Amino acid sequence: MTSDVLPEQLENIREDFLGLAVRERLQLLLEFSTELPKLPERYRDHPDLFERVVECQSPVFIFVEVDDERIVHLYAIAPEEAPTTRGFASILVQGLGGLTVEQVLDVPDDYPQTIGLTEAVSPLRIRGMTALLGRAKRQIREKVAP
Repeated sequence: MTSDVLPEQLENIREDFLGLAVRERLQLLLEFSTELPKLPERYRDHPDLFERVVECQSPVFIFVEVDDERIVHLYAIAPEEAPTTRGFASILVQGLGGLTVEQVLDVPDDYPQTIGLTEAVSPLRIRGMTALLGRAKRQIREKVAP
């Protein structure tokens, strides 16, 4: 898939990372970790809705909502003391949120490897972000299945 079909917000995130030196990319990831949106009130008391992404080194949980217009809303819970994992979750929450089901499902599975963090963090951590994306897509498929 070429970058011209990548949704604008994901392309912008990638360009932001690739425009920085490797050391600065890690700093941007940490900034994303502080921007992970809080859960809506309706989900705060429902941890049963969230799926743990076991591939992540730290406990991170996600939940996807698809509204009547087939717009995706991704929610994530990640501990503040795990800024890398929290940053990855925040990138996906911000990057996928508001897209259509089709746009999210068309995001390349290797998107996490394309944003320039493979030099800044361990392959295990990149695999965790890849798993976050994969789980989000699977939850979407389950929700829109006939």
